[in-house]
Amino acid sequence: MARRRSLRPEEEELWSAVARTARAMHPKSQPLHRVAELPAHPVPDHAPPKPHHPVLPPFRLGSKPGPATAIDLAPSPGQALAAQPLRMDAKTHGKMTRGRLVPEARLDLHGLTLAEAQPELVRFVLNAQSGGLRLVLVITGKGKVRDDQGPIPQRTGLLRHQVPVWLRQAPLGPAVLQVTEAHLKHGGSGAYYVYLRRGR
Repeated sequence: MARRRSLRPEEEELWSAVARTARAMHPKSQPLHRVAELPAHPVPDHAPPKPHHPVLPPFRLGSKPGPATAIDLAPSPGQALAAQPLRMDAKTHGKMTRGRLVPEARLDLHGLTLAEAQPELVRFVLNAQSGGLRLVLVITGKGKVRDDQGPIPQRTGLLRHQVPVWLRQAPLGPAVLQVTEAHLKHGGSGAYYVYLRRGR
């Protein structure tokens, strides 16, 4: 067993400093050294600001709730398309969005499922481009409004949301120059103008 040695003066001073800050593991037992009590948390000079909580109106059991607020964080397809950069002639684009250009062909996707609509859209757009057409109309409809009681809002109009995505992806992306929501006289938010690139 190792022989104990006496502490040097600097070691004894260090040990005393450590012992003053130590706390007893079992408060009922008597500590070997007198322990200086330190405050648990330093008291700041000024109290931190309390977080502001909005005051809610009182609610009584049995009373009816107020009107629900509709929250739609995602932009509508029309808003998303309006935010896209302009790739076509600005003057022609202005005429198109005001409904002054007449679509040269139209495709109505009403009543089709997503699996049925995609091949129809691909065939229609590629045939229109190979036929030299520039402006076509794709009608999706606005979708059925369903009674949605769940906590997560459900999208209405699956085709209305999906058609712009298909028009950006292959094989249609290289054929399409611009997509915008149609004018009211051509279907409004339930239809899209698809302006095609010139075929090579």
